[in-house]
Amino acid sequence: MARKASATGQAKAAPVQKPKRTARKTAPSPETLTELGLDRLIALVLDETGRNPSFKKLVTAALAGLQGPEAVAALIDRRLTALERARGYIDWQKRRAFAADLDATVSTIIAELAPRDAQAGLDRLLRFLIGADTVLERVDDSSGQIHGVYERAAGAAAEIARGLAGPDATRFAMRLVPHLDTDGVGLFEDLLHGLVTILPEAALSPLDALLAQTVPPAPPSTARTEAAWSVNLTRTRLVRMRQAIADRRGDIDAFIRMEQDVAANRPNRIAIAERLLAAGRAAEALDWIRRPQARGLVVVTREQLLTGQFDPEAPDRARLLLEIRILDALGQMQAAQDLRWGHFEKTLDGEILKGYVAKLPDFEDDEALERAFDHAAAQSDPYRALHFFTHWPNPDRAARLVMARREALDGGRYEILVPAAEALEHNHPQAASLLYRKLIDDMLERGRSAAYGHGARHLASLDALADRIATGSLDPEPAAYRECLRKAHGRKSAFWSQVKP
Repeated sequence: MARKASATGQAKAAPVQKPKRTARKTAPSPETLTELGLDRLIALVLDETGRNPSFKKLVTAALAGLQGPEAVAALIDRRLTALERARGYIDWQKRRAFAADLDATVSTIIAELAPRDAQAGLDRLLRFLIGADTVLERVDDSSGQIHGVYERAAGAAAEIARGLAGPDATRFAMRLVPHLDTDGVGLFEDLLHGLVTILPEAALSPLDALLAQTVPPAPPSTARTEAAWSVNLTRTRLVRMRQAIADRRGDIDAFIRMEQDVAANRPNRIAIAERLLAAGRAAEALDWIRRPQARGLVVVTREQLLTGQFDPEAPDRARLLLEIRILDALGQMQAAQDLRWGHFEKTLDGEILKGYVAKLPDFEDDEALERAFDHAAAQSDPYRALHFFTHWPNPDRAARLVMARREALDGGRYEILVPAAEALEHNHPQAASLLYRKLIDDMLERGRSAAYGHGARHLASLDALADRIATGSLDPEPAAYRECLRKAHGRKSAFWSQVKP
């Protein structure tokens, strides 16, 4: 009788393991495609050319390349001619196919023509870019997809021009100047700016002279017509180009003269002072940065509005920071510190305060920080102060502020309260819970259903904090708070469906 191994306690023989089969790589690569064989690859290419018009054009261009650059150039010219003659509107449904067709044309120039004849490639890219405004006027390019193809073409032109000999690069740059006047989307301007940085020194003078001849006279200051606006735009564009040349030469005075010419009433003080400071002319830089100037259009960020950091009477931050750098360079340390502290007092700008503290002598920073924290806590706007303490960060001060100003806090200011509550969770559960309650109460009372998911997460955070809160420190107690929510807002099923039981 055969013995049972399990009955005798003998170990069962280990099963024989079959060797693992190594999976072959199937991703396309030179090695895997070679294994397919030429006939199979040809069949795949022919199938794709039948399905994909853009791919077919790339294959056709590659075949034309076998005949030389003239054949490729002729093929591209036919496509550009068809593009220039087209007048039909292209809606969003046809935009993807049209973009692919344009991109195939650019790829053909880059991959098939330019390596064989760089100058011919540049000629076709320039012709392609000249038609940008016309094409963009007849296509729905809300996604920016078509514009992106033209930006790629401009970038390719700049890259090809980098490889040209000095005289050829100069001639190409000179060819761009006449198109600046009609450069509606700034492609030629960007391209020429890039070329200025690589042109040989000898090319800068003739290019600058051509630009100077092209600058139109300024229209009367009283002119408010569309034509006057267009002339001023062209003047500004050309002068900015000449300023780039002045920068390349290190000619700061020429830069300043041109700035005063194009913006007599509002010269860019920061741009001028930056250059003067970099050149070691700090005293002149200080004079420029302090020149009075009427406030123009002011860009205010959402954060500045929500945190109360925007002050219409405060100096422009970039201008102020530059003035501080200039004062430091001049050795006027106390004047620089006074600017830093004064700006902090107005705005509670944490970065400015860090700069102020960093410049203090040893052992004075703690006292200065306490003075700054006291100033922030005394602000009439609790949100500005809470934002400052949250991002400094100083969670202890933030918690004290929350508890002291709890009645003044509005749960609708979630941009301030949410990051503050998250920052306080670790060491200040009571203050964090109070903020989460503010947020949830406001959301439910206003019926802001789009925020119910956030409210459910806030309620989960409250549950996690409940065991860490001393009895009697919050009214109502954590368990009772949820019951109060149920009684007041129990019918808001869209909210409770997202709350974990």
